[in-house]
This record gives sequence, structure tokens and C-alpha cells, in this order.
Amino acid sequence: GKLAEAEKLYQRALDGYEKTWGPEHISTLNTVNSLAILYKKQGKLAEAKKLFQRALDGKEKAWGLEYTSTLNTVNNLAALYYEQGKLAEAEKLYQRALDGKEKACGPEHISTLDTVYNLGILYKKQGKLAEAEKLYHRALNGQERLLGPEHRYTIKTAENLGLLYKKQGKLTEAKKLFQRALDGYEKLRGLDHPRTKQIRANLSYIHGVLDYESRSFSIDSI
Repeated sequence: GKLAEAEKLYQRALDGYEKTWGPEHISTLNTVNSLAILYKKQGKLAEAKKLFQRALDGKEKAWGLEYTSTLNTVNNLAALYYEQGKLAEAEKLYQRALDGKEKACGPEHISTLDTVYNLGILYKKQGKLAEAEKLYHRALNGQERLLGPEHRYTIKTAENLGLLYKKQGKLTEAKKLFQRALDGYEKLRGLDHPRTKQIRANLSYIHGVLDYESRSFSIDSI
């Protein structure tokens, strides 16, 4: 459908840029990166990896290791490794992207916070829950300031922090964040959207567990 049509357009643009400006021109490399993102969406991970690596090599040569466009491609390659289950490689690249973005853009820039959030997801996957919690908090606080509390990125981060708290057994904290995410998604996507329903189910589960624990405590106290 639309992805296949987009692939044709990107490939046509890439062929044109390569002929006109050469394989290492910035317009060529940006198109390589865009085509890699498309391949990743299509699940063509091997093809995406080759193109991300090509874009990264070219940008490093043209602009250096710490230029923002280079770091964005580092972030993209890390996300690909994450999808492939290569978590150690993904962690190295996310950390490189984060260190570079903090220097180039500052610790509170939205691009920096995007990598903070991605690294938090990775740490959760690795079972490093305390580290993940710190990064989710940092991302959430920054997104609230820069984007506002009702932006979809802010709501998504609140939901993921709630899921982390649920995993840690911090149910009171999870309840607050799920309620916040539910209110946000109901406004943003409507009452019957699958995401809204999923959060409502999580919140219902938390309420059930907390009510049970409260009743059990009352009985034990008699």
C-alpha cells in the first residue's frame, strides 16, 4: 500500500541524488536514512541496517561524530538493534547518541529526551528497572515542560512509567500514572480506541489489587 509507494519514491529520489551529487552528498545520505526508516517500518531489518550504517559512515565522514544529524542516525541504528534483540549493541549506541546530544543540543532538548526515553525502554527490557525509572522520570519531566502534559509523547511516557511501576509492585504510583494516561488518551483518541481500552484494563487491575490488599489489611487488623 502506502509504504510500498513511499519505497518507490525514496528509491527514485536516491537514484537521482546519487547520479546528480554523488553517493556521499548530504541530500543523498538523508534519503538513505529515510529509506532505512521505511525499511524498518516494513520489517526489512537487514536492508534497513545496511542503509543506516551507510548513512552513519557518510555523515561521520562529512560532519564528524558529534553532529546532530549523525547522532540521529546513531539513535536510529540503536532502535534497529533493539528490534533485533541485540540489546548490548543497542545500549552502546543509545549511550553514544545521548552523550553526543547532551553536548550538542543540551540535556533538556526534545531530541535528547527522545534518546533518554529510548534508553529507558532498553533498560526495562534488560531488567535494569531502577535505571529505567530514572530515565522515564527525566523524559517525562522534560516532555511536560517542552510539550505540555497532554501531548501524545508525554502521555505515552506516563503510561510506560506506570507499566514500570506495576512491574515493580509500586501499585499506588502506577495507579496515578495510568489514570493520567487514561484521561489523556480519552481526549486524544476517544473512549473506544484500543490503547484507551488497554490502559483502562490496566487501571481496573490495579484498582482490584489495591482494593483486595486494603480489605485483607482491614481483616488482619481486627
